[in-house]
Amino acid sequence: MAQPVLPLAPLPDFNNEVAGLIHGYLFTPTAPPQRLDAREAAQMARTPYGEECFLWLHINLNHARAERWVQDHFAVDRDFFDEIHSGSPRTRLAQQNNALLAVLNDVTFSREERSAQNATLWIWCQSHLIVSARFRAVEMIERMHQRLPALEFRESEEVLLWLLGEQEAQLEQVVRRTSQAVDSIEERLLSPAIKANRSELGRLRRMLLRIQRLLAPEPAALFRLLHRPPAWLKREPLNDLRAFTEEFSVVLNDLASLMERIRLLQEEIAARLMEQSNRTLFLLTVITVLALPINIVAGFFGMNVGGIPLANNPHGFLLLVLLVLAFTLVAGWLTLRAPRE
Repeated sequence: MAQPVLPLAPLPDFNNEVAGLIHGYLFTPTAPPQRLDAREAAQMARTPYGEECFLWLHINLNHARAERWVQDHFAVDRDFFDEIHSGSPRTRLAQQNNALLAVLNDVTFSREERSAQNATLWIWCQSHLIVSARFRAVEMIERMHQRLPALEFRESEEVLLWLLGEQEAQLEQVVRRTSQAVDSIEERLLSPAIKANRSELGRLRRMLLRIQRLLAPEPAALFRLLHRPPAWLKREPLNDLRAFTEEFSVVLNDLASLMERIRLLQEEIAARLMEQSNRTLFLLTVITVLALPINIVAGFFGMNVGGIPLANNPHGFLLLVLLVLAFTLVAGWLTLRAPRE
């Protein structure tokens, strides 16, 4: 007898793995952050959880249903995911409809690999909900997660401000470490390893340009946000944003000064290499001029014709040596005398 065909079990929509939820927390002013799984977070979205409370969701975009899960259960703008798919990793902070959109970058500077790797973090923030999304693991999110009870966030924008502060600290750290590397190269400038210094400076300059493009916030979007903030954004977070803008400006000025310093060192090294090349070329020219009388005399006396002078003179070789030496001294004097004039 044929067995009845049972319907397929539906895919568990509230599983953390299926939803792509990495971290989910409910923040309340009177209690520590409460960890939520995907089912609990979706239930919190359907029920009011207090005016002074907010949700934080951190999702993994590598999961196929993560984007759909967030859109189905939370009032996140479609423009937020369009921004993610646009593929622009440059840091910026702007207003998107009635929310704040932030694109941050977490840079890992590895001296062993002689490179800088970045992981992009997209953030959508409103008064009662903040959603952060990433493809690759972001270290500053993990650092925040480890210190979450001690940070005591009271509002969603405080999470965004803390992450902005972390990025500003990263940029400052990169500038400080690169400045130390440039100091050591500047000390080795007079050493024989000029070519190695030149390649190292070129690598540092390319890395700083890339980090500046990734970590430096777009000034136009940031100034528009500061002049026309969302209605729900309070004055204190807005003042913090202005403070972060000033701190970013200071670090970016230091970065620009450091890049100018690297450019001047590259020009100095290029000038020294050019001077070495000119000295080598001058030395080769002097050797060629000094060898010219010998070549001319050897060419004349090497001809297989009759009438070669001093052929029967017993002192002919000595006379030719003296003649060649005299021409060589005159040519050398004329060659070495010209640069001094």
